[in-house]
Amino acid sequence: MNETLTRTLSGVVYIVLLIAASLRLNSFLLLFGLFLLVMVVEFCDLVQLKKFPALAISVFGYVLFAYFTVNKNTELLLLAATLFVAVKSFIFLIDPLKNKMDTLSKYVFLIGYVILPVILITKIPSVQSSFNPKIIIGIFILIWTNDTFAFIIGKSIGKRKLFERISPKKTIEGFFGGLIFAVVFAILVAKYYVYHAVYQWVVISLILSVFGTIGDLVESKFKRMALVKDSGKIMPGHGGILDRLDSVIFAAPFVFLFYQILYYVS
Repeated sequence: MNETLTRTLSGVVYIVLLIAASLRLNSFLLLFGLFLLVMVVEFCDLVQLKKFPALAISVFGYVLFAYFTVNKNTELLLLAATLFVAVKSFIFLIDPLKNKMDTLSKYVFLIGYVILPVILITKIPSVQSSFNPKIIIGIFILIWTNDTFAFIIGKSIGKRKLFERISPKKTIEGFFGGLIFAVVFAILVAKYYVYHAVYQWVVISLILSVFGTIGDLVESKFKRMALVKDSGKIMPGHGGILDRLDSVIFAAPFVFLFYQILYYVS
């Protein structure tokens, strides 16, 4: 089968599955639980970490914090731990000498870079008390918009490299192109889909574009350390689930933080 056709069909199946599962809380939790297990396996392969204890930690954490209702203080503790690792991830990204990790660091990244962000993703659709699938679907629409237009604009007019040492194909023009189109789509999503304040979704689009790009770069560094192109092969033409969700798992904690700020300000 033609590679482009394979990639397109694989992408369509992924999008349809994600949107369909997100319409109901139980199917949403089940799908992201499965995504988490696959990403944990892929991450373990990248950093050479034993899979069984990693999977045990992920299942325990996901069931405890995603399936069961936790109080606001617990959510904030999870958020604080995730943001701490996000800062650590950024330092890891920009440090050209950081190309090795000890076992403890691998578990810190496993928990704070993979597991906790997925748990926080499951909390985002319920930030306004009841489960609202439009919020999570809207977020993925903006992620896909940013990625698509960053690729198109970067490939067509991109000249200045964004972070050549880690991702030679990413350009500054592509980054800003993706960001601008994400903002445009955020306005449309806010006004005609989720019916929330436009400024909220503009801020969310900026968070997703900036931190999503950083998340993609962080995963690229992990892959460079492992000397592989993709995190896995589960999605023909696209790589692994971690390749597909690297942007959103890094940006989601910051979106969740933004919602917490709105909650306390209102």
